[in-house]
Amino acid sequence: MGNTLTSDVDKFTFVADTFDVSTRSIITDSVLARSSYSYMGCIKDPETGSYIIGDYMSQFSILEDESDDIFAKKDGITGFGEDSAIIADSCHIEILLNGYMGDSLAAMKMNVAELVKPVEENRPYYTNFDPETAGYIREDGLRMNYVYSVADLTKSDSIRNLRHSGSLYETITIPLNDKYTDKNGKTYNNYGSYLIRQYYDHPEYFKNSQTFIKNVCPGFYFKTTDGLGVMTEVEVTRLMVYYRYVNGGITYSDKTLFNGTGEVLQTTHFTRDKKRIERLAAETEWTYLKAPDGIFTEVTLPIDDIKLGHENDTLATAKIVFRSMNELNDLSDIVLQEPENLLLLERDSIDAFFLHRNLPTNINSYLATYNSSKNSYTFNNISGLINHMYANRGRSENWNKAVLIPVQVTRTASSTSSTATTVASVSNEMRVTSVRLVGGKDNRHEPVQISIIYNVNQ
Repeated sequence: MGNTLTSDVDKFTFVADTFDVSTRSIITDSVLARSSYSYMGCIKDPETGSYIIGDYMSQFSILEDESDDIFAKKDGITGFGEDSAIIADSCHIEILLNGYMGDSLAAMKMNVAELVKPVEENRPYYTNFDPETAGYIREDGLRMNYVYSVADLTKSDSIRNLRHSGSLYETITIPLNDKYTDKNGKTYNNYGSYLIRQYYDHPEYFKNSQTFIKNVCPGFYFKTTDGLGVMTEVEVTRLMVYYRYVNGGITYSDKTLFNGTGEVLQTTHFTRDKKRIERLAAETEWTYLKAPDGIFTEVTLPIDDIKLGHENDTLATAKIVFRSMNELNDLSDIVLQEPENLLLLERDSIDAFFLHRNLPTNINSYLATYNSSKNSYTFNNISGLINHMYANRGRSENWNKAVLIPVQVTRTASSTSSTATTVASVSNEMRVTSVRLVGGKDNRHEPVQISIIYNVNQ
């Protein structure tokens, strides 16, 4: 279009070519545990036969502008114990689930443990971080076992139908109504009474999240100890205290919530059989992508071949498609799903990308979404990555290597369009997902190829 108006010196000749790309599976010991959700439960991986166990830790937050009104005025409280000390009616932890994988009726058992000190901020935590072995659990503190299932059959059919439809969260409610002894040896009738008395005795501890976590409640660790068949995705964990107070001669029942939000720290810890992962990664007739901390696929791009004879030409497009295997293991459709989003990233940039909360640049990092009808992930144009690698060739042993990583993507509505969205954050995929990709050293299918279109100067 406009060809007759263009000078001959500005015209291009378009040349197409394809090149084989080599891929292999690489093992990840752990991934950065920074996600919108936490994970808890235990399921069996049908590809390895090993168990994937999820545990998590959560702190609780306080909004600074609400710190003066966390509980009602002290002189209005009506609940008193035998020693005339203020008490709470009850207290519990409520775990709200965004979703789950597996059997909602599976009976699971967790151990809920109070932390002895806050998990330090301002450092990264990976999925191999275990608060228990790291010495964060208070040995003489609040510790209890609790049995649960995702589907609470004690609720009415109408409530369970609302939760099943997504109108209400599935919840796990853990009562904290037994006697509680704090770190100073003082005993309370329940954990809620400890919190409410700390508030009246030391209001400075409730000024913000940091003072609350440091002086009152360092957090709780939720560890899966028994059960099999479900992995839950935790939206939020909240600590709830119920009490009564009088206002204008009328007695009211009220509650106070302390939420585990993005303003405070949550960490997820995964355990799985590394030896079985190693056996899977050693297979050479295909490659794997397994999340949350299992296997990535390394992609070696033929940069020198692509640029040979075209050093001064422009790469118009560089398209690469990764196809999933059609053969499925038993139950993998039920238990393990393909990751929805893949990040293609330079091999040497993995840690920095996630630590610095980077977003795809379409220069050295790209996103692709799984196409279920074509069983594939397509990166339509990675020419920027080809040029970037060529400009930095030889600077490290991984200069021509990229990695496919399953990721979770948060998108927000675009300010310029009612239908367009913008990528707001990218984090490691923490849901249990798996896919086998065509490729590998001994690939029996069509080779993985990159399709190039050059703009050749006349």
